[in-house]
Amino acid sequence: MSVHTHPVDQEAVRRAQARLPDPARTADVTSVLTLIADPTRMRLLFALDAAEELCVGDLALALEVSEDAASYGLRMLRTAGLVRRRRQGRMVFYRLAEGFPEPLRQHCLLRLGEMGAHSEEGS
Repeated sequence: MSVHTHPVDQEAVRRAQARLPDPARTADVTSVLTLIADPTRMRLLFALDAAEELCVGDLALALEVSEDAASYGLRMLRTAGLVRRRRQGRMVFYRLAEGFPEPLRQHCLLRLGEMGAHSEEGS
């Protein structure tokens, strides 16, 4: 532990330490946040939330991106366990993974974006 020249609030430090996730858990969370920080992948999640299940072509149309871009984003999200796929003949349909947290889908992510936009205005 480092030495500080300012007065240390030991109780506040203990409260902060008690609430900190362990480093492995922190790495997992930041990995997922980095993954969904991509605009196409973020929009894929919102589109799947709104429509529940879509094929790559329909997702590409909804996002106004190429099918390659939609497919790549879906592959990344599926690898991370955020999206599931279902085959029906030659068609593949995608949906959010079971248990995808509801607050994350709408309120939390949009609110974080608003906070970021406001912080840039105040800078």
